Formats: sequence, structure tokens, C-alpha cells
Amino acid sequence: MTERDIPDSWSSASGKEPDQNKRLSRTEQFGETQPFDVPATGSTSKSVKRRKKNDMPLWGKKLPKASRREGLPINSHSEETTQLSRSFGKLPRWMKSWVLWSVLLMLIPGSVGFLSIAMLLKLPTAPNCPSIFWPLASASVRLHCAQLAASKQTVNDLLQAIALVKELPQNHPLHGEIDRFIEEWSRDILKLADQSFQTGNLEEAIATARKIPEDVAAYKLVDEQINKWQSIWSKAEATYNGAIAEVKERRWQSAFMLSAKMLRVDNQYWAGTKYDQLNRLIATAREDGDKLGKAENLANSQVVDNLLEAIKLAESIGQESYIYQKAQEAIPAFGRKMLELAQAKLDKQDADEALNIARQIPEITKLQSETDDFIAIADAKRSAWIGNVSGLEAAIAQAQQIDPSRRVYNEAQELIARWQLEIEDVANLEKARILASQGTVPNLTAAIAQVQLIPASNPRATEARQEMGRWRAQVETIEDQPYLERAEQIAIFDDINSLQAAIAQASEIRRGRALYPEARKKIRTWIGKIQRIQDQPYLDQAQELANSGNLTAAINLAQQIASSGRALSQEAQAAVNDWQGQIRTRENWKKAQEVGAAGTPEALVEAMRLADRVSNNSILRMDANLAIDQWSQQLLEIARSQGQSDIARGMDIAKSIPRGSSAYSAAQEQIRAWQEFLNPQPAPQPQPQPESLPFSPSTTINGQ
Repeated sequence: MTERDIPDSWSSASGKEPDQNKRLSRTEQFGETQPFDVPATGSTSKSVKRRKKNDMPLWGKKLPKASRREGLPINSHSEETTQLSRSFGKLPRWMKSWVLWSVLLMLIPGSVGFLSIAMLLKLPTAPNCPSIFWPLASASVRLHCAQLAASKQTVNDLLQAIALVKELPQNHPLHGEIDRFIEEWSRDILKLADQSFQTGNLEEAIATARKIPEDVAAYKLVDEQINKWQSIWSKAEATYNGAIAEVKERRWQSAFMLSAKMLRVDNQYWAGTKYDQLNRLIATAREDGDKLGKAENLANSQVVDNLLEAIKLAESIGQESYIYQKAQEAIPAFGRKMLELAQAKLDKQDADEALNIARQIPEITKLQSETDDFIAIADAKRSAWIGNVSGLEAAIAQAQQIDPSRRVYNEAQELIARWQLEIEDVANLEKARILASQGTVPNLTAAIAQVQLIPASNPRATEARQEMGRWRAQVETIEDQPYLERAEQIAIFDDINSLQAAIAQASEIRRGRALYPEARKKIRTWIGKIQRIQDQPYLDQAQELANSGNLTAAINLAQQIASSGRALSQEAQAAVNDWQGQIRTRENWKKAQEVGAAGTPEALVEAMRLADRVSNNSILRMDANLAIDQWSQQLLEIARSQGQSDIARGMDIAKSIPRGSSAYSAAQEQIRAWQEFLNPQPAPQPQPQPESLPFSPSTTINGQ
């Protein structure tokens, strides 16, 4: 028999009956003399002898005891021999052949000898572990079978290996070896559990670790290992869920940073499979987020085509995306924006465009009920806005078709009541418009009386008042136009008397009448003409005084006109301002000359400042420019003179020469010269000369 592996599962009490196990020798059963892993197999020689004895032919049997006692030889002619001979004579013919029996007698002893030698030379075989009756198995057999089971490195086999040997008593000679194996096999189970943990099966890993018997030494590692797994798992799960939360809020950078943390998780499943899954998820969600962002930007444009495109983009985001829910929430919002645009058009009484927008709202927006209600109301209003009785009647008929279960039913009923009142109002308005179209005062007056029949509380009251005001303006224009025409004819002569008469004629048009604003405008023009005629001589006289050089008298005369608020007031005030400027210019020029006469640097600077105040429009400006150039040259000479003894003082004087004067450039050059003198630049250091070359720079290698 050869050594065989242990099956996947054993039963501790299964196998052969106890008598079958008796084939094992005593030493094999109790482990007294056989070595580890090589138990002996018991001998079966007694059974073989019994079987051979029973199978012997008749002539091989012993004679009866009586014959032996009598000392008769086997070939004596006794009665028993005679009977045996008779029996032999009854045998079949082939059994009486001496050749046959000779051959058998030669083969049987040889076969027995061969079998005996073979049994002596045959090595003892390993036990058949699945068929062993374990209550009687020795420690070495248990350890041997346990090692075979543990070598398969499966959880069940390792547990069976532990179960086979841990029942041995504490004082057994192999107990130390067995404890070492139990510790090793328990750690192997933890390793297998950790493999489950690393592949993402936390519950399976915990369940596997819990299978380690509590009474083995390695069990103390179970809780520690499970706590470690749970801690790693919970942290990884929290990081993963945090990244998902960031994805849902479209914070991509934060989501990627959290996903990078998963690479440091001490678990192959989270650091590998889940990390890759999360990165793919973030990338996909980011693409979808960009789509949704683009859709939101389009929707903000408040353009119908852009809103439709936004809805398509949001609809294209699949259910597997974490942006899907936000996209689904955005679609109705985009549809509602379209409905708001339609409502804005309807509020401006552009019913056709409002209906066009509403009918484009897709069904996916889930606003079909609201859209249908809007279309029903807008269609009815469009008929009502035609402005005639037939249009109102059509609008009422359309509104009456709205079912009481609809959201806009109450609004429709209010509109029906309003439109029913309008029908009578429209009839009055149509009659009044026909009368007013004649354009005469009596017809316009009759039209006004007709619309006054419309109560102020009726829907068309506002329109009636507008028409009434327009027709009254027409009546007033017809009545007052002759006054305005006669006034214009009188004012054509442009003298004071004619203008005053025209003003009196136009003043007949009362405040609040249609032509009153136009009449007041003409009256203001005619009054201005009268004031110019009256005040122009005084302004001319003031100009003559100014031309003669008497600016003070000219100013006094012109100020009487400037302060009166009459037609020439602005012109007179401008003249006064000019003459006052000339006076200040003369004073500045005179003072500049007086100051410059002192000849000191400070006096010259002040003189140039005063001279520069002379207006460019004054005839004195040329004299002032010449004086400024002269004083700047004088100041430069003083600066140079001072610089011979006090360079700093000379520089300060030179810096005071104003830009634009004739000496300014020379003064700047002098200042730079002084600065270079005061702050000389260090002389440049001589550069080291390069060593002479063995050939001319223009010469190339090999003369080329």
C-alpha cells in the first residue's frame, strides 16, 4: 500500500469497524516502538494459515485420533484406508491423474516460499488517514495525518489538523512539538484570513479568524488582528465616502486629494481595486460635471435655444454618474426658466412668442401639466387681445374649456368674468372710435361722451380714459390753434410792440390745454427778443468803455445786466469775467516787474512765478515771456558765480530756474557738471591681456 492524501473532510469516528483496525500491530496502534511518520503494519500470518488449512485436499488432512493412538501407519490397510480408497475411486478422472498432482506438489511449496520472502522484504506503509478509527489512533498517527491535512493550506484542513492533535494530554511526550505545530497552523489560518481581507472580503476574513479555537495559544492574536482590519477598513471606507461626497458637490480637486490617500491604505483591495474605481468614477463625474456646468451657463443666458441645449446636455448624463441626481434636478429648473421666458412675453402681450416658447418645453422637464395650463390661458388671452367683441367671445369659449381640476381653473373663471364685462365696453369703444374718426369738434365731443359710459371699475376703463384724453387734445388743438397762428403772424415784425402783442395773443391759451406747452415755448422766445432789444445798448456801451481802457467802469455797467437773469445775462457775465482777468494780469505783471528789480535769486524766482500768471490771451504775455527768459539767464549767472565758492548753493539756485525758460537747459547741464565733480566715477581697472596664441586668430587648422 502507498501513502495517500487525506480527503477534504474526515469524520473523527468514521472508518472501518474496530475489528478491521486489528490488522494494525500493537506497536502501530500505541506508538511504542515505530518511528514518526512510519508506523508498522500488523502481521496477518495466522489468518493465512487458517485459510490454507481449510483449503487443503482430502489427502492432506490428518487421520483420526484413534488411528494415531493405535500407531497405525498412514498406508496400512485398515478399514479407514479402505474407505478412503473407495472415496478416491469415486473422484473424477482428472483428479486421479498423477501428472497433475505432481505438478501441484511442485508449485505449492515454491509459491508459499515466494510469498513468505515477499512479505519479509515488504516495507511498512503509511496509515490510510481517512479510514483510521481516531479514538484508538496513536499520537504519531494523529500528528502525521494532521501534517498531511495542514499541508493543503486551506482553512478547513488547518482546523482539522489542529483538532486532530489538540486533544492529546498535556503530559504526552510529543506535546511540545504539537503546540509548536498548532501555533504555526493557527498563524496560517490568520494568513489565509488576511488574504481574504486583502481581496476585499472583510466579513469572510473575520469569520475565518474566529474559527481558530479559543483554547489555543494563538487565539490571543485574533482580536488584535480583527481590530486592525476593522480600523483599516473603516478609515478607507470613510476616505472613499468622503471623496464621493466631494464628487457630488463637484469639488474635483478635493476628491482627487482624498483618492490619493487611498494609495497609503494597508489593504490591496482599497489601495488597488477601489482606488482605480474611485479615480475612474471621479474622472467620469468630472466630465459629467463639466457638461452640467456648461448646461447651467447656457441656461443663464435666458435664450430659448440655449435652454433647450442645456436640457439636452443634462439629459445625456447617465444614471451611473454621481452627477445624475443633480442633472435630473436641473432639468425641471431649465424647463421652468423657459416657462418664465414665455410668461415674460405674455406679460408684454406677445402671445404668439409666448406660445412658441411654451410649446418647445420638452416632456422630460416634467412640467407638462403647467405648460398645458399656460398654453390654455395664453391662447385665450391672445384671442381677447384682438380687441373686438368676436375676439373676446372666442377667448371666453376657450377659457370655459379648462377643466375644474386644472390648476388655472380659478384664473380662467376670473378672466371669463372680466371678458364678459369687456364685451360691453368694447362695443362702446368701437362706437366712440367711429364718431371720433370724423375729426370734428361735435363728433369728438360725442365720442368722449360715449366712452364716459364705461365705468371706472371696468377692465377697459384705462383704455377708455386714454382714448378720451386723445380726443380732448384734438378738440383743444382745434379750438386753440387760431390763437397761436395769429400770435406768430404778429411777432414776425420783431419789434418790441409786435412781440408784446404776440405774447398777449398766445397767452389766451390756458394752462392744461393741449397747445399750452407750445404756446409757452413761443412766449419765452419772444420775451428773450424783447430783452435783447432793451439790454444790448448797455452791453455795447460797456464794451466801448473796456476798449478805451476803463475796465472798472465797463465791469460796473455790465454787471447790472449779468445779475438781472435776462436774455443777455450770460453774455454780460462772460465779458465781466474777461475784464476782471485783464485787471489781474496787469496787476501780476506790474508786481513781477517790481519784485524782479531787486535782483536777488529769491526775488527773480518770485518775479518769474508772477509773470507766468499773465494770461496767454493778454497782449502782455509776450512782454512777460521776454522778462522770464531774461530773469532766468540772470539767475543762471548768479548760480555759476555762487558755485565757484559754494557748489551746493549754486546747484540750489540753478534748480530754481523754471522749465521752459531760455536758461533751463544750460542750468541742467551745469547741475550735472557739478554733480560729476562732487561724485567722480572710479577709473576703470585695466583688463588682463590674453596670452599670445601660437597662431593668428584668422588662421584655421591645417591652413584651411
